[in-house]
Parts: sequence; structure tokens; C-alpha cells
Amino acid sequence: MDVFSAGDTAWILICTLLVLLMSIPAVAFFYGGLSKRKNVLNTMFLTFIAFSILSIIWVIFGYQFAFGEPSLYGFIGSPSNFFLQGIGLEDLTGSIPTLLFVMFQCAFAGLTAALISGALVGRMKTRAWILFIIIWACLVYIPIAHWVWGGGWLMQMGALDFAGGTVVHINSGVSALAVALVLGRRKDISLIPHNLGYAVLGAALLWYGWMGFNGGSGLAADGLAANAIIVSNVSAATALIVWTLLDTLIVGKPTVLGAISGGIAGLVAITPAAGFVDVFGALIIGTVAPLISYFAIYSLKAKLGYDDALDVWGIHGMSGLWGAIATGIFAVPAIGGTAGLIYGNPEQVIIQIISVIATMVYAFTISFVVAKIIDKTIGIRVDESEEIGGLDSNIHEESAYNFN
Repeated sequence: MDVFSAGDTAWILICTLLVLLMSIPAVAFFYGGLSKRKNVLNTMFLTFIAFSILSIIWVIFGYQFAFGEPSLYGFIGSPSNFFLQGIGLEDLTGSIPTLLFVMFQCAFAGLTAALISGALVGRMKTRAWILFIIIWACLVYIPIAHWVWGGGWLMQMGALDFAGGTVVHINSGVSALAVALVLGRRKDISLIPHNLGYAVLGAALLWYGWMGFNGGSGLAADGLAANAIIVSNVSAATALIVWTLLDTLIVGKPTVLGAISGGIAGLVAITPAAGFVDVFGALIIGTVAPLISYFAIYSLKAKLGYDDALDVWGIHGMSGLWGAIATGIFAVPAIGGTAGLIYGNPEQVIIQIISVIATMVYAFTISFVVAKIIDKTIGIRVDESEEIGGLDSNIHEESAYNFN
């Protein structure tokens, strides 16, 4: 029987606010700082509108489908309590109010949608983005959240994803890649950050907020939450150092952009594992994540020619992929209750690989098809003159800077 805990409730209230901080303003600052000056407002707008759309969908029917009783062989939940009707102030999920759990998960959904926008900055129509996000939320995010967290088929199989390696990062990364492929390359593919200070501020806020993102996913104020925070910080710090070393060895100098990219890659990779691994596992996960993302950004993207503007796939997709599989390798039974490969359970790695492949194939296919349909109907890409002139002035008739 669920018993209310004031301590757990207070902690998850704080964590919910921290995840909201990650979405707005952290992602807006991070992406806005990395974009061109002529597109900074539009880039930030994509984050805000995506988060707002998911917030409304989630309380009307999204939560209900994602966390309802499994149906259709665990593909989607059986909904009830539309508009949250019937969920009272005293209803509990574990030891916290169900309404708080709904909001905590809402923040995850909104963040995932916002992350996608980084791949397509400067070239997507606003109405196309809004339509895509509405459809994507219904057909991609909600089903995958059910598969992994809501009692769906991957959860039944035993897939481990403590805070969103598959649901958030692989999902957003591969969806972003699909839309970027439909959009095609930018007219001006150079992307020198207009304000790296904004990006540093955004990365710092992401790092800070991530402690609630991972630390709250056990839904309790306990040792598991403390472990999640410690390993998250260790992975991020390790990845930042490794990326800085890579820049120094390959480019000849450390870069601030590389340092913050490494920190984010480490946070992404530890996300699915935070409730299952110890510090040793976090060190390995944080060491490998920047190697994989660095290769994806500076080698794989150039060879394959896709235009992932702010490297959503390169960081969230690739480091998320590594983190999900690494969870199956380094999971410590004394922490999360499940053993990984190094503790004598190689089957967990197979389960993790299945969850990764299923998420990638499903999210990419649906996102690509939806983007293609939008492109063939209302059009997905802005006019060339608008793209060259910048979306801030051409779409919003506003500017982040006063040139008078």
C-alpha cells in the first residue's frame, strides 16, 4: 500500500523545478547561444513553444496513455482520467502525490521535444515545427514512454532506463536526425556561435538541473537519489576533461565549446544508468561518451553529409546510445537491484541493445514519415530569402539586438 512521505514529496517538487530549469531557460540559452545572431530568438522560441505544446498534451491525454494499464501487447496504455479528472489531491504514486508525478513526467516530455529543435535551427517553418511536435508527441514520445516506464513491452522485458537514455536522449536524437534529413542542408553551413557565453550559461544550468533530472527519477529522497547525483556529476566531469584532452591533442588547444559539449555528453550517457551503477561505472561511462560523440560530430557527420546543426544526434543520440548499453554492462545489483554484464548477467546487455534498436527504428521511422508528409503538404522549410536574411526578422519581425 502506498504511504505518503512529506520528505519524498518535497524532494520531487524540487526535482520537478530543476527539470523545468533544464528546459526553460537552460536549453533556450544553450541552443540560443550556439545559433547565429540572426536566428537566436527563433531558436529560443522553438524551445518554448515545444515545451508548451507538450505541457498541454500531457495533462489532457498524454500521461494517461503513457502510464495507463498496458494494452495492444504493451504498445500503449489504456487511458483514463482525461484532463486529469478523477485524480484527487490525496491520490499517490509511490509515496508522492500522483499530481506531482504527472508534472515531473510532464517536464521530461517537454524537455525531450525541446531538444529536437537544435538540429533544425534557422531553416524550419514555425507552423511546420508546431504541427510536427503535436504529431510527434502523440505517435512517438507517448508510446516510447509507455514501453519503457509505463509498464509496456520493454519494461516487461526488463529494459533499464533510470531517467531517460532511450525515452529522452535516443528518442530526441534520432527524431532530430530524421527531421534534419528531410529539411536538407542549410544554405550557410558555417555555424559560429553568436554568443558562446549564452551557451556556457545554458550548459551550466543544464548540469545543475540534471541533478534533479536524474536524482529525482527514483521518486524518493534516499540513498539511491544521492548515488544518482554523485555518479551523474562524476560522469559529466570526466567527460568534460576527456573532451578537453581530445581538443588539445587534435585541434592543438582546449576549447570552451568542446568542454561544455563534453559535460553534456557525460550527463546524457549517465542518465539511463544513474540509478544502477556506481562511481567506477560512471567513470568508464563518462570516459567513453565524449569519444563517441566527438567521432560522430567531427567524422561521421562529415562523411554522411547530414546537417544536424547543433549536434543533437551527435551528443544526445550517440552518447545516449552508449549510456543505454553501458547500463547493461555496469549495473550493480546492490544499487538498482539488477546485475549487469560485469556482475554475471550478460543477458541484460542484450535486453539493452533491443531497447536501443527498437527506440531508434521506431522514432526515426515515424519522425521521418511525419516530416515528409508535412513537407509535401504545408511545406517544412522556410524560403531561401528568409533563411539567408534570418528568421528573427523575417518570421518574428523582432531582433535580440538593437542596431540603432
